[in-house]
Amino acid sequence: MNKIIISVLSFIFILSACNHSPEVNKRDPLESGRGFIESSLKGDYDEAQKYVLQDSINMEYLNGLKDFYQKRSKAEKEGYKNANILIDSTQQLSDSVSIITYSNTYKNQPSKLRMVKKNNEWLVDFKYTFTGNL
Repeated sequence: MNKIIISVLSFIFILSACNHSPEVNKRDPLESGRGFIESSLKGDYDEAQKYVLQDSINMEYLNGLKDFYQKRSKAEKEGYKNANILIDSTQQLSDSVSIITYSNTYKNQPSKLRMVKKNNEWLVDFKYTFTGNL
């Protein structure tokens, strides 16, 4: 009887550990930027949203990216999912603004992310990515 109880408890423990998602690291601009890029490449926009500065313009851009991804073919989605992130450079503009220049091995097209520090967290600000304005 004890073996059954131990087995059931072990199974519940393992199951709960597998369902626990890792904590989102937003304390470093590069880590937060990589988390966003990785989630986006995989098409996990619920996860990607955790890294985005929450305002109406950023949410519009995020929804646009989600729509773009959903319209891709299965082969393209696989290409994005299997791509590696290539960080070309980071530029610290101030104590609260950083720019990450990156590409991925699938499209190999340079892009930039503006990371802003708000409430001690580094978040993606799309306004720069799409307009180039600081």
